[in-house]
Amino acid sequence: MTDWDVAIIGGGPAGLSAAYEAARRGARTLVLEKATHPRYKTCGGGLIGHSVAAVADRITVPADDRIERADFTHDGRAAFTRRSARRPLLAMVRRPEFDDALRRAAEEAGATVRQATPVRGVEQDEGGVRIRLAGDETVTAAAAIGADGSSGVTARHVGVEYGQVDLGLEVELPIGADRQAQWKGRLLIDWGPLPGSYAWVFPKGDLLTVGVISARGDGERTKAYLRDFLARLGLDGIEPVHDSGHLTRCRTESSPLRRGNVIVAGDAAGLLEPWTREGISFATRSGALAGAAAAGKELARYERDVTETLVPTMRAGARLLAVFARHPRLFHNLLRTPPGWRMFERFCHGETSFVGTVERFPVRQALRLLG
Repeated sequence: MTDWDVAIIGGGPAGLSAAYEAARRGARTLVLEKATHPRYKTCGGGLIGHSVAAVADRITVPADDRIERADFTHDGRAAFTRRSARRPLLAMVRRPEFDDALRRAAEEAGATVRQATPVRGVEQDEGGVRIRLAGDETVTAAAAIGADGSSGVTARHVGVEYGQVDLGLEVELPIGADRQAQWKGRLLIDWGPLPGSYAWVFPKGDLLTVGVISARGDGERTKAYLRDFLARLGLDGIEPVHDSGHLTRCRTESSPLRRGNVIVAGDAAGLLEPWTREGISFATRSGALAGAAAAGKELARYERDVTETLVPTMRAGARLLAVFARHPRLFHNLLRTPPGWRMFERFCHGETSFVGTVERFPVRQALRLLG
């Protein structure tokens, strides 16, 4: 007999979504989280419609702001503004509060969450999975779900392969009442000077989250892009509450999702959208799929579900990124048009995916012509 039916390594959106689904199906479920909630996590914190829908049955989203206006620039120039005609584009959350709400929901569903519990290693045999903790303690489970990030122990154990690695830099800036009024309900996206790069400003009440992302390998120019972006907006004199960086890693299409009785979800599986590098919706959805499969003892089903539901969107996003990296002005100008804005708006609302976009005949033909 094992200690648990399902053991989940990592207590972020993927792991806690897995815990909620497994526990509510009656599985004895344990979450092992190295930190203590609420804890800071480098993340833009903008929830698209797919993210909100994935958690709506268990939490009230703790939104600090809801975005109705989007400003766009191309390396600081050619500015234009669009507004959402029907409902907010994004819900803005701070990850400490969002993740802690997911933790409470998982516990209410019956999961046990052990915090401040680092995992040192994972082993398997015919009896199940053995998880080695700090202090030489061992936990056993019939199945394990890795949700401990792309640099965690489970990604290495499963052998996840990454085909795209990007560097994200982010600062959290405290702002006063005047700037709060200036940015309330409004975001800014700047298509950057480096291939495939962009920057953002996301408002969260008395904080602004400002960041940039670009392909790994040009760190100094990425840092310079963030400095220039902050200076351009008059935000360079504010002392950050948080100043952080992280690597986002996107899997190759042939990368494994499972090794024996261990499956990986979210960042640990390299599941994110390659163009925008949006990961929360992929974390919550893949986590839910993993939890349901593990509770039902159908781990092969998880591989099929991810391949059918998430991989096509990733494939389409990779095509868009390849063209965007070469033709950022084209994408900027496209968003100026009514069809381009409707596409962006519907994507934010969760009414369409990049799969539907790139398969439309005019878009498919344009992508083919652009390479």
